[in-house]
Amino acid sequence: MFQTFHIESLDTFPKELETLLDRQRSTIETITKSRKTDYAEILKPLQDMDEELALFFTPLSHLNAVMNSDATQKAYEASIPLLSKFSSEIAQNEALFHKMEKIIATEEEAQTVVRNEVRDFVLSGVKLPHDQKKRMEEISLQLSELSNSFSQNLLDATNAYELIIEDDKDVEGMPQSDIDAAREEKEGKTVYRFTLQLPSYLAYMTYGPNRTYREELSKAYSTRAPQNADVIDHILVLKQEKAKMLGFDNYAQYALETRDADSQEEVLSFLNDLADAALSQAKEEISALKSYAKETDDIDDFNTYDMAYYSEKLKKEKFDFDDTMTKPYFEQEKVLRGMLDIVSELFSVTFTSADVPTWHHCVKPFDIYENGMLSGRIYFDLEARKEKRGGAWMNDWETHFTDSRKKSHLPSAFVVCNFAPPSNTSPSLLRHDDVVTLFHEMGHAIHHLFGKCHERSVSGINGVAWDVVEFPSQFLENFAYEAAILKRFGFHYETGESISEELLSKIKETKNFQAALGILRQVEFSLFDFQLHQKLYQGEEVQALLDRIREKTSLLKAPAYNKFQHGFAHIFAGGYAAGYYSYKWAEVLSADAFFACLDQKEGFNKERAKGYKEYILAKGGSKEMRELYREWLGRKAEVQSLLRLYEIGSQEK
Repeated sequence: MFQTFHIESLDTFPKELETLLDRQRSTIETITKSRKTDYAEILKPLQDMDEELALFFTPLSHLNAVMNSDATQKAYEASIPLLSKFSSEIAQNEALFHKMEKIIATEEEAQTVVRNEVRDFVLSGVKLPHDQKKRMEEISLQLSELSNSFSQNLLDATNAYELIIEDDKDVEGMPQSDIDAAREEKEGKTVYRFTLQLPSYLAYMTYGPNRTYREELSKAYSTRAPQNADVIDHILVLKQEKAKMLGFDNYAQYALETRDADSQEEVLSFLNDLADAALSQAKEEISALKSYAKETDDIDDFNTYDMAYYSEKLKKEKFDFDDTMTKPYFEQEKVLRGMLDIVSELFSVTFTSADVPTWHHCVKPFDIYENGMLSGRIYFDLEARKEKRGGAWMNDWETHFTDSRKKSHLPSAFVVCNFAPPSNTSPSLLRHDDVVTLFHEMGHAIHHLFGKCHERSVSGINGVAWDVVEFPSQFLENFAYEAAILKRFGFHYETGESISEELLSKIKETKNFQAALGILRQVEFSLFDFQLHQKLYQGEEVQALLDRIREKTSLLKAPAYNKFQHGFAHIFAGGYAAGYYSYKWAEVLSADAFFACLDQKEGFNKERAKGYKEYILAKGGSKEMRELYREWLGRKAEVQSLLRLYEIGSQEK
């Protein structure tokens, strides 16, 4: 039914991949040379091959991210050129393209598949002359390799750094769980080790009392992987060349061909309007923070490495609240189980622990049942470790579809986070931010797992426009602030005591603390990404562009050494190039949908949630999201809902 997560041999993996690709080449040649133009005889078997390839390759790409080693890197780096060459061959197969153009599909899903295939062929350069096609193939290969280099450089730099603190007073006042996680014995002496891995880095930046150490950590984090400057230059040159070859003015214009947004002007206008809406409130927020740091510790030269520390202290003073107060109530095991119960109730499914092979002993797999029938599988890998890439993400593996032999396939997915692992004194405890992250990634997962389309190319997250793919994840994360939801799994890990109404109120009250500054930060990343792809920037021009954008969006000047772009993996290693704006674009949908589904007593409106599952999640990429949204609620999403979510311009602070 489901695939077993297993790789026979990393050493022979590239060779096995090559054999698989050659077999698929032969099938494609047979299809292309045939006289057939029927959808079932052309696009059905091609989608079967897409699934076959995903089933084979995904375990390696996943393993390289979560159990990184010399062996996974070697196998992965040897496989990337093979895949790139194969996809380029297909993308530039003129005979197959002309066959696609002739296909007449009667079913709605199939019509979308044909439309997307023809569009993607054109965007891949199928109409280009032979020499330019060869060049396009070279560009695709080089971009894959550069993306991997960017990611590997960042991982290596993250793992290479450590800060050893010897004096107890320099960790005084930090949450005990963070102190325990950092404590080590070195040459018979107790020391505290902090790294650039996110749980450790954020712990000291948020609670670490020694300002010098915060600056040192911040500098190490924001100067990671300087060699990525050259990687970025190469990536930008190749993306611009690719766009120009296809007749676009720039890469941003090319990227919008497969997005929900209609034009470059629409994206920039949306982002600038959002910045304008947040600016006044953001200035008040930064002014209050600077004043607080001056009053508290006589800080005149307030800097970026002071932000998280004094924000946390001010939040605690203003609301008598910080994450340490809720952390004991969010035990990883209970949060996960509670979230699964909520998703079960919201969407009428059940989760049962599955006894199946995984890649690490801390991975938790579950089978999903709907109406008593097995409908999917999900794996949770939630704890940070040295071999694991930082951050959090969902990765799809198997897809729900009906193949060319009329056989039904069920979906599976991985949810990966980097939460603090258990220590000698406590289980894995989550900050409230971590709870939000888990809900976010689960939102992505159910978008894929609840897909009901019969055509693989538009089922689950397949075929969903990149700038709306964050909609379901942001939708679900909004519920992680609701008291009715949190009290279901908020129990003290030692006493079993329920999280108090007072703490639940404080989580909600503090949700929009410095919300305007947060919006400006996201707009800064989005504008930088989008404008970076509107013309060719090289070398110092990249930093100059970021500095210009920061004149509007950054109310605190970043230190000259800060090279944020060298770690901006989302756009240089994660597929978000000219698409980082998607987070805010999709958030309009998620905020609007959230208010439509919100119920103050239960936490959610089950009837509306049922519609959300049937119209949004189940239909995947079979129609444009704006169309699905209108089918669900009978109207388009309103931008004002996003401002309401953040209480921007509201007196209700």
